[in-house]
Amino acid sequence: MESFLTKLKDITTFIFDVDGVLTDGSVYVMENGEQSRQFNVKDGYAIQLAVKCGYNVCAISGSRSKVAIHRLNSLGVKDVYIGARVKSENFRTYLEEKRVSPASVLYMGDDITDLEAMQLAGLAVCPSDAAEEIKAICKYISPVNGGKGAARDVIEKVMKVQGKWMSAQAYSW
Repeated sequence: MESFLTKLKDITTFIFDVDGVLTDGSVYVMENGEQSRQFNVKDGYAIQLAVKCGYNVCAISGSRSKVAIHRLNSLGVKDVYIGARVKSENFRTYLEEKRVSPASVLYMGDDITDLEAMQLAGLAVCPSDAAEEIKAICKYISPVNGGKGAARDVIEKVMKVQGKWMSAQAYSW
C-alpha cells in the first residue's frame, strides 16, 4: 500500500474508461433503440473538482455513446475519446498532445480492452468488480464497484496525498 500512496504524489493526469468504471456497465435500451447509461454523482463531483484543481482528466471509451461526451463535458472534461478500438493509441495521442509523461498518469479501467493502455500508465487501478486479468496488473483495486464511486475513490486519494482535497484552491470559484 505504501508504494501505491507514494506513487499518488506524482499523479497529474487521470484517464478513465467509461462503461464499467464511470458507469456500472449497464446499458439501458429505449423502445426507439437509443441507449443510455447511468453515471454516479459522487464520481462527477470528484471529476469536476480535479479539473478545477488543474489535473488533466480524460476518458477513453470503446463505445460510441454520445451520452458520455455530454456528461463529461458538463463536468469540465474536454478530452473524451469514444469508439476507441485500440485504447493504447488514444492514450499515446492524448499524452503527446498534453505533453504528459506516462509516469504521471493514473489509468482506471475494468476490462480486457483497457489492459494495454493500463500497462503504459504510471499507475494502473481498477474498480472492485473489474475483470480478473485487470486486477492482476493493478497497483490498487478500489473497494468500490464501477459506476458506484470508484473514480471518486481514486481522485480523492490522489488529492488528499497532494494536499488538495480540502484546500481553498479546490473550493474557490
